[in-house]
Amino acid sequence: MTKTNPPDLAIAQSATLKPIWEIAEGIGVPQDQLEPYGRYKAKLPLSLIDPQKISQSHLVLVTAMTPTPAGEGKTTTSIGLADGLNRMGKQAVVVLREPSLGPVFGMKGGAAGGGHAQVLPMEDINLHFTGDFSAVEKANNLLSALIDNNLQSRKHGLGLDPRRVLWRRVMDMNDRALRHITIGLGGTGNGIPRQETFNITPASEVMAILCMAKNFENLKRRLGNILVGFTFDRSPVYARDLHAADAMAILLKDAIKPNLVQTLEGNPALLHGGPFANIAQGTNSILATKMGLSLGEYVVTEAGFGADLGAEKFLDIKCQEAGLQPKAVVIVATVRALRHHGGAPKDALGTPHPDRVRAGLPNLEKHVENMLKFNLKPIVAINAFPADSEEEIRLVQERCAALGVKAIVAQGWAQGGAGMTELAEAVSAAAEAQIEPFQPLYQWKEPMQTKIERIAREVYGANGVDYTKEAERGLKNIERLGLGELPVCMAKTQKSFSDNDRKLARPKDFRVTVREFEFAVGAGFVIPILGEIMRMPGLPAEPSANHMHIDAEGRISGLF
Repeated sequence: MTKTNPPDLAIAQSATLKPIWEIAEGIGVPQDQLEPYGRYKAKLPLSLIDPQKISQSHLVLVTAMTPTPAGEGKTTTSIGLADGLNRMGKQAVVVLREPSLGPVFGMKGGAAGGGHAQVLPMEDINLHFTGDFSAVEKANNLLSALIDNNLQSRKHGLGLDPRRVLWRRVMDMNDRALRHITIGLGGTGNGIPRQETFNITPASEVMAILCMAKNFENLKRRLGNILVGFTFDRSPVYARDLHAADAMAILLKDAIKPNLVQTLEGNPALLHGGPFANIAQGTNSILATKMGLSLGEYVVTEAGFGADLGAEKFLDIKCQEAGLQPKAVVIVATVRALRHHGGAPKDALGTPHPDRVRAGLPNLEKHVENMLKFNLKPIVAINAFPADSEEEIRLVQERCAALGVKAIVAQGWAQGGAGMTELAEAVSAAAEAQIEPFQPLYQWKEPMQTKIERIAREVYGANGVDYTKEAERGLKNIERLGLGELPVCMAKTQKSFSDNDRKLARPKDFRVTVREFEFAVGAGFVIPILGEIMRMPGLPAEPSANHMHIDAEGRISGLF
């Protein structure tokens, strides 16, 4: 079997799915607790979250080395690992983010795993699913409409300065034409003319809030705390000032509930939320993670992009906020990505080249070192590809052994859970041996610049941090608004440890520059922006949408 034959969709469509109530019964959820969305997916009530069971379960994080644009298979590895743990007799639940429509119809494809390590029903998950992304989009854009309505109103206006509106509209599709637009044209009855920006829905702070909320009341409070802009005298204006929180929460009343589906092998999977991993925290919801820990012995979850982004935010933001204690970390590596960091051109990534792998290994080495700084000893999963040579794999395993960590070949794509049992055994042993709590990199009460400096030096390997004049003004605003004790959610390229995506492997002797700050007060973090961050992708010259088909019976082909 190769990576392209049969395609993921064909494997998914050939599977025989269990009714969702059977999946629920397997983890102790009675049928009358389900809110079915058809036969194969359902929402779960928040009442199933059990603090006592959470404390007894094992949380496993799957992260990765610095990825290539195609990604290195964190989701596939997570699903395969959960299936492997279940084959061992462990009750494991995989807990993941939901896919965005933009990449599905663009170039990256879906986010439901791949090969024989998928979550199902694959078409539903990659398309509208249970409507969570639509609810986030509508709640976000309701706030936008209320802002523009307030600008229009003479009687009820808050004095909001149209030039200092921070809130942006969103749409869950790649559409570069919406990155920078002008609204309110056509006369006084059509609003106040101003510049506007569209983000893709996963980049919305509403999505980040949904994934940071601890309960419904906490969701409403966070929505009210959204900083939407400033008045003419530079006073802050929040969503609560527009009386927007309850209306937004009404649109999210079902979206706050995690979604239950199944893996290809009939094991439980929870999918919930989908924030970006560079502009936001890049992990599924706190509620879904706690739900999984309440229903299984093991929860396998993943965090977006490389460990310098997703894992750092998972540990320093999500785990700190939710009181979670991860017991094991898996770093996904591919020989392909190591060749990339070793200097291989794009058309040679699939060609064996031990010297390039050797040159790329410092990237993986740095990620391993970083996880050790959190008091977590990682296991490296080598996500296998057909073109990997034995010599290249041996190089990876020998380097990892020298660092004191295991490197195990993961065959989840080709073999499902059967190809992941060695990794599952190692993860189970590591989780059960982890007694000491993980160590966050910083304390939230430390000064903002101290937190930023520590991430840059310790995680990225930078020599220091520089600030533009705009960023320096942002630091003053942080203090003025009382945001200094919020955690830091660094926004930078996922392609490099540095803020320059051309610096591959393990760059040395560099500094990073904070260009500006954004304030996700509702989500509960401050965002230093390093470089340019793309929040509304464009379609490629030949988008995936061009190769999709649906027949008269509704059967889809070409989705992934």
